[in-house]
Amino acid sequence: MGFLRDLGGWHLLIILVIIVLLFGATRLPAVSKSIGQSVRIFRREVKTMKDEPSAEDDAAAAGKSSSTAADDKK
Repeated sequence: MGFLRDLGGWHLLIILVIIVLLFGATRLPAVSKSIGQSVRIFRREVKTMKDEPSAEDDAAAAGKSSSTAADDKK
């Protein structure tokens, strides 16, 4: 991402003009709102995935507990 550090004020202004030309000034607020909502949903899902233990971890834990229970019965 080194190219992002090289962006100056003129580069950002040109990019903004291109975006306005592509989407139009009237649709720009709606586009930015939908992008913001998408980013919020994505972040929430990533956080949920990090907080919840994965199904593989649950299966491994269940396998260990059943094997230790079988060992205890012997």
